[in-house]
Amino acid sequence: MDFLDRYTADFEFTLRWQKDGILHTESLFAPRVNFWRDLLPPGIRETLAADPEPRLLRRTFDPGELLPPRRQDRIHRLGTADFQSTLADGSRIVPRRGRFYPRGLLRGLPGVFPENLLPFRCLEVGRDDLLADLNHPLAGIPLELEAKVSGLARKSSERGGSVVDWTERLLDGPGMQARAGGQPTDFFTAGAFARPDEREDTLFYRRPRLVAHLDARALAEVQRLYGRLLSAGDRVLDLMGSWISHLPPELSLAELSVLGLNEEELAANPRADRRLVHDLNAAPALPFPGGSFDAVISTVSFEYLVRPREVFAEVARILRPGGLFVQVFSNRYFPPKAVRLWTELHEFERMGLVLEVFRDSGEYERMETFSVRGLPRPADDRYAGTTPFSDPLYAVWGRKTAPGGAPPR
Repeated sequence: MDFLDRYTADFEFTLRWQKDGILHTESLFAPRVNFWRDLLPPGIRETLAADPEPRLLRRTFDPGELLPPRRQDRIHRLGTADFQSTLADGSRIVPRRGRFYPRGLLRGLPGVFPENLLPFRCLEVGRDDLLADLNHPLAGIPLELEAKVSGLARKSSERGGSVVDWTERLLDGPGMQARAGGQPTDFFTAGAFARPDEREDTLFYRRPRLVAHLDARALAEVQRLYGRLLSAGDRVLDLMGSWISHLPPELSLAELSVLGLNEEELAANPRADRRLVHDLNAAPALPFPGGSFDAVISTVSFEYLVRPREVFAEVARILRPGGLFVQVFSNRYFPPKAVRLWTELHEFERMGLVLEVFRDSGEYERMETFSVRGLPRPADDRYAGTTPFSDPLYAVWGRKTAPGGAPPR
């Protein structure tokens, strides 16, 4: 046992990677890492053992270093009969190109059992067969890792416990938001944007819900993100907004317009300069002249859009060239009004859906994704006894293509 085995520390891991010209940043908080039993990414422990002073550590990993290399023998062509499409509840899954599914749905592969929930990617779908990729979606991609170390504390005792592989946790999900082989993912199929409750949204939202839809720590992360992306003096539209616009209080805007479905919620928004009641699902056209805004933000709302491609095209119209459009969401939503596709996707795959809508429009460039996981849930939150973690945060943004620009397709 070396001296580090007597300590715990808090880590904030930040993973950065690029694919198809899009930058992806994943943040994972790892509290009270136990050096005696937990597993850390390569090089982290060795660096701290040489100098334990809390610091920011950086490493770059070539393909095959942090993850197993991408291998052709982990890509399998199977007959459609080898895909268990009918579930126990009688529902049926139709495999789609680029989408992810649990490996347990596959039959006839050595070492793959019905209980296996690890994802595989469907690369191709034919009339009688499909191509299943069991490689990690980040395999073959260079990765940049930062580890911010804080809270180094000596343990009073060591009684053992479970081992946490923090590399495995960090890599559980990232990569699923990127396309496979540069081809668009098949999200836009018939019925994908249907909802359990197809009544007019104005009926569902006629009663004000003056509640926060995320816990306090997650909301603070939304504020931090908007504070980083927006600039003082911006003209901003809060799309599908309500009584909170999730903006940092110190950010001074030229104007904030809030468009939502409930007049009472909008009236309670203290930051709003303009308030508009408008149903985007009934009328995607936005009631603003072209080039009206420097930025458009939308918080925990994308999953309710039944015509997202039309809305994204309209947002591009009302943005100035270079203007910013940000979509932020979590894993919490109103099930009756969320589109069917959203409920079927892995949380990281949802970023891929939003990215695909950005790219499909042909109106945006400089796209990025961002995720935050593992923050501790506030002790006074109503779900504090249910889960120790704050609501995860996912974000996708892009900028309206300037004249002469060429967004990645």
